[in-house]
Amino acid sequence: MPYVKLNDLNIFYEEFGRGETALFLHSGFSRGLLAFSGQILHFSGNYRCLFPDFRGHGRTTCESLDWNSRMIADDMSDFLDALEIKQAHLIGYSLGAYVGCYMAAKYPDKVKSLVTIGGGAYPRPDGADDFLPENLIRNNETDFIEDMKLRHFDAHRGDWQTYLKTTVADWKAHPNLTDNEWEAIKCPALFISGEHDPFGTCAEMLEKVPHAKTYEVKGGGHRPHFVGEQANEVNAVILDFLKRS
Repeated sequence: MPYVKLNDLNIFYEEFGRGETALFLHSGFSRGLLAFSGQILHFSGNYRCLFPDFRGHGRTTCESLDWNSRMIADDMSDFLDALEIKQAHLIGYSLGAYVGCYMAAKYPDKVKSLVTIGGGAYPRPDGADDFLPENLIRNNETDFIEDMKLRHFDAHRGDWQTYLKTTVADWKAHPNLTDNEWEAIKCPALFISGEHDPFGTCAEMLEKVPHAKTYEVKGGGHRPHFVGEQANEVNAVILDFLKRS
């Protein structure tokens, strides 16, 4: 189980395959492999696939429990440097989509292409407060609480309440790219969203990055790349895009 040490941050990651690097950027409430279990076999035959756990998530540890999407984008840039990877394809889902956009804007030389799944151009705070610790307890969401305790125990060291409060704060604030940042995204880009995704649309992403390709998954929701949903369809679309990038 490899780790990369970056100052006080110890990033856990898993790696499969050989070839050009594909850096998979996971969603909120999740961690590397959990967000992309449906992609491992399909992509590792042609790419070196890296699945890190973000700051504040999973098995990545840090002295501080603070994190946000922009901090994570900087971490992922440093992560590539530590592994001596000059350029990578970025594949980001939900929170990871925003991290990928921040990276493509700030570190363009490191981003060969950008794929987002379930990303939007604006923050969507509706429903976020339902995931605050006190509201989860009030609504008797004990299974979800136990999942968060177990899934991110190494990262939050048992302080699951701070983890959830930080997640909600990030959810409500991101993405918040400036117009100049959106314009700085020059790499080949593919934006994927489900037809019924409440958190973003291809159309609004295309307004921000007009040269991008888009793909709407008919009947899909927020996570069309998951096993049991439309994973094969989404995988084929992304692999075709990467081949051409």
